[in-house]
Amino acid sequence: MKIVIPMAGMGKRMRPHSLTIPKPLIPVAGKPIVEHLVEDIVQLSNEKVDEIAFVIGRFGKQVEESLKKVAEHQGAKASIYYQDEALGTAHAILCAEKSLSGKTVVAFADTLFRCEEKFDSNCDGIIWVNQIDDPSAFGVVKVDGKNVITDFVEKPTEFVSDLAIIGIYYFKDGENLKKELQYLIDNDIKDKGEYQITNALENMTANGKKLQAGKVQEWLDCGNKNATVYTNQRVLEIKKRNYKIPSSIKQKHAVIIEPCSIGENVEITHSIIGPHVSVGANTKVDNSVIQNSIIQENSNVSNACISNSMIGNYVTVNRAAEDLSIGDFSVSEE
Repeated sequence: MKIVIPMAGMGKRMRPHSLTIPKPLIPVAGKPIVEHLVEDIVQLSNEKVDEIAFVIGRFGKQVEESLKKVAEHQGAKASIYYQDEALGTAHAILCAEKSLSGKTVVAFADTLFRCEEKFDSNCDGIIWVNQIDDPSAFGVVKVDGKNVITDFVEKPTEFVSDLAIIGIYYFKDGENLKKELQYLIDNDIKDKGEYQITNALENMTANGKKLQAGKVQEWLDCGNKNATVYTNQRVLEIKKRNYKIPSSIKQKHAVIIEPCSIGENVEITHSIIGPHVSVGANTKVDNSVIQNSIIQENSNVSNACISNSMIGNYVTVNRAAEDLSIGDFSVSEE
Protein backbone atom coordinates (compact mmCIF):
# COMPACT_ATOMS: atom_id res chain seq x y z
CA MET A 1 0.00 0.00 0.00
CA LYS A 2 1.07 3.59 -0.63
CA ILE A 3 0.36 6.80 1.26
CA VAL A 4 0.27 10.15 -0.53
CA ILE A 5 0.47 13.25 1.67
CA PRO A 6 -0.09 16.63 -0.01
CA MET A 7 1.51 19.30 2.21
CA ALA A 8 2.66 22.12 -0.07
CA GLY A 9 0.53 24.82 1.60
CA MET A 10 2.06 27.87 3.27
CA GLY A 11 0.29 27.33 6.62
CA LYS A 12 -0.50 31.03 6.98
CA ARG A 13 -2.87 30.53 9.93
CA MET A 14 0.00 28.96 11.89
CA ARG A 15 2.39 31.89 11.55
CA PRO A 16 4.86 32.71 13.02
CA HIS A 17 5.52 29.00 13.64
CA SER A 18 5.19 28.05 9.96
CA LEU A 19 7.60 30.76 8.79
CA THR A 20 10.65 28.55 9.38
CA ILE A 21 9.25 25.04 8.75
CA PRO A 22 6.15 23.66 6.97
CA LYS A 23 3.15 23.36 9.27
CA PRO A 24 3.04 19.51 9.13
CA LEU A 25 6.55 19.38 10.62
CA ILE A 26 5.59 21.45 13.67
CA PRO A 27 5.85 19.10 16.67
CA VAL A 28 2.80 18.00 18.62
CA ALA A 29 3.27 15.73 21.62
CA GLY A 30 6.93 15.25 20.80
CA LYS A 31 6.63 14.40 17.09
CA PRO A 32 5.88 16.30 13.87
CA ILE A 33 2.19 16.44 13.00
CA VAL A 34 2.83 14.50 9.79
CA GLU A 35 4.59 11.69 11.67
CA HIS A 36 1.58 11.19 13.96
CA LEU A 37 -0.62 11.14 10.85
CA VAL A 38 1.49 8.47 9.14
CA GLU A 39 1.62 6.31 12.27
CA ASP A 40 -2.15 6.44 12.70
CA ILE A 41 -2.77 5.48 9.05
CA VAL A 42 -0.34 2.56 9.29
CA GLN A 43 -2.12 1.29 12.41
CA LEU A 44 -5.49 1.66 10.67
CA SER A 45 -4.50 -0.64 7.81
CA ASN A 46 -3.89 -4.37 7.54
CA GLU A 47 -1.63 -3.73 4.53
CA LYS A 48 2.11 -3.14 4.63
CA VAL A 49 3.01 0.40 3.60
CA ASP A 50 5.72 0.25 0.93
CA GLU A 51 5.94 3.91 -0.05
CA ILE A 52 5.05 7.31 1.38
CA ALA A 53 4.91 10.13 -1.16
CA PHE A 54 5.10 13.71 0.11
CA VAL A 55 3.89 16.55 -2.12
CA ILE A 56 5.63 19.70 -0.92
CA GLY A 57 6.73 23.18 -1.91
CA ARG A 58 10.38 24.06 -2.41
CA PHE A 59 11.07 23.78 1.32
CA GLY A 60 14.73 22.80 1.09
CA LYS A 61 16.90 19.76 1.65
CA GLN A 62 16.59 19.74 5.45
CA VAL A 63 12.80 19.42 5.26
CA GLU A 64 13.07 16.67 2.66
CA GLU A 65 15.50 14.72 4.84
CA SER A 66 13.11 15.02 7.78
CA LEU A 67 10.27 13.61 5.68
CA LYS A 68 12.44 10.74 4.47
CA LYS A 69 13.08 9.81 8.11
CA VAL A 70 9.31 9.77 8.77
CA ALA A 71 8.93 7.16 6.01
CA GLU A 72 11.98 5.19 7.15
CA HIS A 73 10.52 4.86 10.65
CA GLN A 74 7.66 2.90 9.05
CA GLY A 75 9.96 0.77 6.89
CA ALA A 76 8.74 2.53 3.75
CA LYS A 77 10.37 4.22 0.78
CA ALA A 78 10.01 8.02 0.69
CA SER A 79 9.19 9.87 -2.53
CA ILE A 80 9.29 13.66 -2.82
CA TYR A 81 7.18 15.58 -5.32
CA TYR A 82 6.66 19.32 -5.76
CA GLN A 83 3.56 21.44 -6.21
CA ASP A 84 4.90 24.78 -7.41
CA GLU A 85 1.49 26.41 -7.91
CA ALA A 86 -1.56 26.12 -5.64
CA LEU A 87 -4.14 24.81 -8.10
CA GLY A 88 -6.31 22.77 -5.73
CA THR A 89 -6.48 19.44 -3.96
CA ALA A 90 -6.86 17.32 -7.10
CA HIS A 91 -3.85 18.99 -8.69
CA ALA A 92 -1.80 18.45 -5.50
CA ILE A 93 -2.49 14.70 -5.50
CA LEU A 94 -1.77 14.40 -9.21
CA CYS A 95 1.68 15.90 -8.63
CA ALA A 96 2.50 12.45 -7.19
CA GLU A 97 1.18 10.66 -10.29
CA LYS A 98 4.17 8.31 -10.51
CA SER A 99 3.17 6.90 -7.11
CA LEU A 100 -0.56 6.56 -7.87
CA SER A 101 -0.91 2.83 -8.41
CA GLY A 102 -2.35 -0.05 -6.43
CA LYS A 103 -3.91 0.47 -3.03
CA THR A 104 -3.45 4.09 -2.01
CA VAL A 105 -4.31 6.29 0.96
CA VAL A 106 -4.40 10.06 0.41
CA ALA A 107 -4.13 12.13 3.59
CA PHE A 108 -3.93 15.90 3.78
CA ALA A 109 -1.59 16.89 6.60
CA ASP A 110 -3.86 19.46 8.25
CA THR A 111 -5.49 17.30 10.89
CA LEU A 112 -5.05 14.24 13.04
CA PHE A 113 -7.70 11.69 13.86
CA ARG A 114 -8.59 8.79 16.13
CA CYS A 115 -10.19 5.70 14.63
CA GLU A 116 -10.55 2.39 16.46
CA GLU A 117 -11.39 0.05 13.55
CA LYS A 118 -9.09 -1.16 10.79
CA PHE A 119 -10.47 -0.59 7.31
CA ASP A 120 -11.38 -3.10 4.59
CA SER A 121 -8.86 -2.61 1.78
CA ASN A 122 -10.93 -4.74 -0.62
CA CYS A 123 -13.67 -2.14 -1.10
CA ASP A 124 -13.46 0.40 -3.97
CA GLY A 125 -12.74 3.28 -1.65
CA ILE A 126 -13.31 4.93 1.72
CA ILE A 127 -13.77 8.58 2.60
CA TRP A 128 -13.34 9.23 6.30
CA VAL A 129 -15.87 11.59 7.85
CA ASN A 130 -16.67 13.05 11.23
CA GLN A 131 -20.14 13.85 12.54
CA ILE A 132 -20.28 17.55 13.42
CA ASP A 133 -22.84 20.00 14.76
CA ASP A 134 -22.44 22.69 12.08
CA PRO A 135 -21.58 21.27 8.64
CA SER A 136 -22.04 24.56 6.75
CA ALA A 137 -18.28 25.25 6.58
CA PHE A 138 -17.32 21.79 5.29
CA GLY A 139 -17.76 19.40 2.42
CA VAL A 140 -20.18 16.67 3.50
CA VAL A 141 -21.40 13.33 2.16
CA LYS A 142 -24.80 11.67 2.01
CA VAL A 143 -24.96 7.90 2.49
CA ASP A 144 -27.50 5.15 1.90
CA GLY A 145 -28.55 2.41 4.31
CA LYS A 146 -25.37 0.42 3.52
CA ASN A 147 -23.08 3.37 4.31
CA VAL A 148 -22.28 3.84 0.61
CA ILE A 149 -21.83 7.47 -0.40
CA THR A 150 -24.57 8.74 -2.70
CA ASP A 151 -23.77 12.45 -2.94
CA PHE A 152 -21.20 15.14 -2.12
CA VAL A 153 -22.23 18.64 -1.04
CA GLU A 154 -19.72 21.46 -0.53
CA LYS A 155 -20.54 23.83 2.37
CA PRO A 156 -24.31 23.25 2.39
CA THR A 157 -26.46 26.28 3.19
CA GLU A 158 -29.32 23.97 4.21
CA PHE A 159 -28.96 20.75 6.18
CA VAL A 160 -28.32 17.72 3.97
CA SER A 161 -25.86 15.77 6.14
CA ASP A 162 -23.67 16.19 9.22
CA LEU A 163 -20.90 13.89 7.95
CA ALA A 164 -17.96 16.19 7.22
CA ILE A 165 -15.06 15.01 5.02
CA ILE A 166 -11.86 15.17 7.09
CA GLY A 167 -9.33 14.90 4.23
CA ILE A 168 -8.31 11.22 4.44
CA TYR A 169 -9.20 8.84 1.59
CA TYR A 170 -8.52 5.24 0.58
CA PHE A 171 -8.59 4.00 -3.02
CA LYS A 172 -8.26 0.36 -4.03
CA ASP A 173 -7.08 1.38 -7.51
CA GLY A 174 -4.59 4.23 -7.57
CA GLU A 175 -4.48 4.13 -11.37
CA ASN A 176 -8.20 4.84 -11.50
CA LEU A 177 -7.74 7.75 -9.12
CA LYS A 178 -4.99 9.13 -11.37
CA LYS A 179 -7.27 8.80 -14.41
CA GLU A 180 -10.10 10.71 -12.73
CA LEU A 181 -7.76 13.47 -11.55
CA GLN A 182 -6.23 13.81 -15.00
CA TYR A 183 -9.73 14.05 -16.49
CA LEU A 184 -10.34 17.19 -14.42
CA ILE A 185 -7.12 18.78 -15.62
CA ASP A 186 -7.62 17.83 -19.27
CA ASN A 187 -11.17 19.21 -19.29
CA ASP A 188 -10.41 22.20 -17.07
CA ILE A 189 -13.07 21.24 -14.55
CA LYS A 190 -12.70 23.57 -11.59
CA ASP A 191 -14.62 24.52 -8.47
CA LYS A 192 -13.99 28.02 -7.12
CA GLY A 193 -11.08 28.37 -9.52
CA GLU A 194 -9.25 25.19 -8.47
CA TYR A 195 -9.14 21.50 -9.33
CA GLN A 196 -10.84 19.71 -6.44
CA ILE A 197 -10.72 16.07 -5.40
CA THR A 198 -14.46 16.19 -4.69
CA ASN A 199 -15.17 16.46 -8.42
CA ALA A 200 -13.06 13.36 -9.06
CA LEU A 201 -14.94 11.49 -6.33
CA GLU A 202 -18.26 12.45 -7.93
CA ASN A 203 -17.04 11.06 -11.25
CA MET A 204 -15.98 7.83 -9.56
CA THR A 205 -19.43 7.24 -8.08
CA ALA A 206 -21.07 8.16 -11.41
CA ASN A 207 -18.85 5.54 -13.08
CA GLY A 208 -19.96 2.81 -10.69
CA LYS A 209 -17.34 2.90 -7.92
CA LYS A 210 -18.82 2.34 -4.48
CA LEU A 211 -17.18 4.62 -1.97
CA GLN A 212 -17.95 4.04 1.68
CA ALA A 213 -18.00 6.51 4.56
CA GLY A 214 -15.47 5.67 7.26
CA LYS A 215 -16.28 7.27 10.60
CA VAL A 216 -13.67 8.46 13.08
CA GLN A 217 -14.07 8.78 16.82
CA GLU A 218 -12.23 12.08 16.98
CA TRP A 219 -11.01 14.70 14.49
CA LEU A 220 -8.21 16.96 15.67
CA ASP A 221 -7.36 20.23 13.94
CA CYS A 222 -3.88 21.77 13.67
CA GLY A 223 -4.96 24.85 11.75
CA ASN A 224 -4.01 27.57 14.23
CA LYS A 225 -2.23 28.03 17.54
CA ASN A 226 -5.16 27.34 19.87
CA ALA A 227 -6.30 24.30 17.91
CA THR A 228 -2.77 22.88 17.82
CA VAL A 229 -2.33 23.31 21.57
CA TYR A 230 -5.60 21.45 22.09
CA THR A 231 -4.48 18.70 19.71
CA ASN A 232 -1.24 18.40 21.70
CA GLN A 233 -3.36 17.89 24.82
CA ARG A 234 -5.54 15.21 23.24
CA VAL A 235 -2.64 13.28 21.67
CA LEU A 236 -0.83 13.22 25.02
CA GLU A 237 -3.99 11.84 26.64
CA ILE A 238 -4.68 9.27 23.91
CA LYS A 239 -1.07 8.03 23.63
CA LYS A 240 0.05 8.64 27.21
CA ARG A 241 1.46 5.11 27.57
CA ASN A 242 4.03 5.97 24.90
CA TYR A 243 5.58 8.83 26.87
CA LYS A 244 8.42 8.18 29.30
CA ILE A 245 10.62 10.74 31.02
CA PRO A 246 14.08 10.33 29.42
CA SER A 247 17.06 9.47 31.62
CA SER A 248 18.97 12.46 30.23
CA ILE A 249 16.62 14.98 31.86
CA LYS A 250 18.09 17.16 34.62
CA GLN A 251 15.71 18.09 37.44
CA LYS A 252 16.15 20.19 40.55
CA HIS A 253 13.14 21.05 42.70
CA ALA A 254 10.95 20.19 39.71
CA VAL A 255 7.51 18.63 39.40
CA ILE A 256 6.24 17.02 36.18
CA ILE A 257 2.50 16.38 36.08
CA GLU A 258 1.72 13.81 33.39
CA PRO A 259 0.83 13.39 30.62
CA CYS A 260 3.79 15.28 29.19
CA SER A 261 6.33 14.79 26.43
CA ILE A 262 9.86 15.70 27.54
CA GLY A 263 12.75 15.65 25.06
CA GLU A 264 16.35 14.60 25.59
CA ASN A 265 18.71 16.75 27.69
CA VAL A 266 15.98 19.00 29.04
CA GLU A 267 16.77 20.93 32.24
CA ILE A 268 13.96 21.81 34.65
CA THR A 269 14.69 23.72 37.87
CA HIS A 270 12.35 25.21 40.46
CA SER A 271 9.41 24.65 38.11
CA ILE A 272 6.13 22.84 37.65
CA ILE A 273 5.52 21.31 34.22
CA GLY A 274 2.16 19.92 33.14
CA PRO A 275 -0.24 18.54 32.60
CA HIS A 276 -0.38 18.46 28.77
CA VAL A 277 3.01 20.04 28.07
CA SER A 278 5.50 19.11 25.33
CA VAL A 279 9.10 20.26 25.83
CA GLY A 280 11.64 19.78 23.04
CA ALA A 281 15.23 18.59 23.38
CA ASN A 282 17.88 20.80 24.99
CA THR A 283 15.34 23.26 26.38
CA LYS A 284 15.80 24.81 29.83
CA VAL A 285 12.97 25.81 32.16
CA ASP A 286 13.64 27.70 35.40
CA ASN A 287 11.39 29.19 38.06
CA SER A 288 8.29 28.72 35.92
CA VAL A 289 4.85 27.12 35.84
CA ILE A 290 3.87 25.72 32.45
CA GLN A 291 0.57 24.06 31.59
CA ASN A 292 -1.12 22.95 28.36
CA SER A 293 1.63 24.26 26.07
CA ILE A 294 4.20 23.35 23.42
CA ILE A 295 7.83 24.45 23.78
CA GLN A 296 10.17 23.38 21.01
CA GLU A 297 13.91 22.68 21.07
CA ASN A 298 16.87 24.67 22.37
CA SER A 299 14.76 27.30 24.12
CA ASN A 300 15.06 28.97 27.52
CA VAL A 301 12.03 29.80 29.65
CA SER A 302 12.41 31.49 33.03
CA ASN A 303 10.28 33.41 35.51
CA ALA A 304 7.16 32.64 33.51
CA CYS A 305 3.64 31.41 34.09
CA ILE A 306 2.49 29.99 30.77
CA SER A 307 -0.68 28.28 29.61
CA ASN A 308 -2.27 27.61 26.18
CA SER A 309 0.96 28.66 24.47
CA MET A 310 3.29 27.70 21.62
CA ILE A 311 6.97 28.64 21.81
CA GLY A 312 9.34 27.86 18.93
CA ASN A 313 12.98 26.81 18.65
CA TYR A 314 15.85 28.90 20.02
CA VAL A 315 13.46 31.20 21.91
CA THR A 316 14.23 33.07 25.12
CA VAL A 317 11.30 33.89 27.40
CA ASN A 318 11.92 35.77 30.65
CA ARG A 319 8.64 37.28 31.70
CA ALA A 320 5.36 36.63 33.44
CA ALA A 321 2.77 35.78 30.81
CA GLU A 322 -0.29 33.62 30.35
CA ASP A 323 -0.85 33.02 26.64
CA LEU A 324 2.02 33.16 24.13
CA SER A 325 2.64 32.35 20.49
CA ILE A 326 6.32 32.97 19.75
CA GLY A 327 8.17 31.83 16.64
CA ASP A 328 11.75 30.58 16.28
CA PHE A 329 14.80 32.65 17.22
CA SER A 330 12.84 35.17 19.31
CA VAL A 331 13.39 36.90 22.63
CA SER A 332 10.56 37.96 24.97
CA GLU A 333 11.61 39.71 28.17
CA GLU A 334 10.28 42.13 30.72
